[in-house]
Amino acid sequence: MQQAIAAGVRFFQYRDKKGTRKSIYETSVRLAGMAAQAKACFVVNDHADIAAAAGSDGVHLGQDDLPIEFARKLLGNDKLIGISTHSLEQAMAAEAAGADYIGFGPVFKTSTKDAGTTQGIRSLAVVRNSIAIPVIAIGGINQANVEFVLRAGADGAAVISAVLSTGDVQRASEEMLRIMKKAGGNP
Repeated sequence: MQQAIAAGVRFFQYRDKKGTRKSIYETSVRLAGMAAQAKACFVVNDHADIAAAAGSDGVHLGQDDLPIEFARKLLGNDKLIGISTHSLEQAMAAEAAGADYIGFGPVFKTSTKDAGTTQGIRSLAVVRNSIAIPVIAIGGINQANVEFVLRAGADGAAVISAVLSTGDVQRASEEMLRIMKKAGGNP
């Protein structure tokens, strides 16, 4: 996280599908502190209760996690709630339920996780034009295709392997941010 912060990244999501709840909490507390010190936004994946306890800026939910309405009761109105969506119907339902932003995808094929059917650029553009809350493109995004998701209207892009699989996280983050700024995105 420190290398990405040094590069200028200001939004982080902590995702740990295998750790114990205690280890996820402990790591979240540490990362929330680092993000706060850097004036960056930090959300915890899946666990609204851990997000609240760790002092994060919010939670990012999946379709099978706690419903948005109940996450809002735990977190209050001052915390962010995002949710991954994979269709126009899910995106519209997320907005109606009170999500602050959505992740939409997978836009491209991804090896990071089994994220379902690839949605593509056209579906991303339809979703962007159908809802008012920010849309973050997710899934298979890298330096070669991030410009396309931004041109399709995405407000930002979530990347994992495009940055973490390189030998230099800071340099990869700087390059991704440079491309996104050039394309008019919100890194």
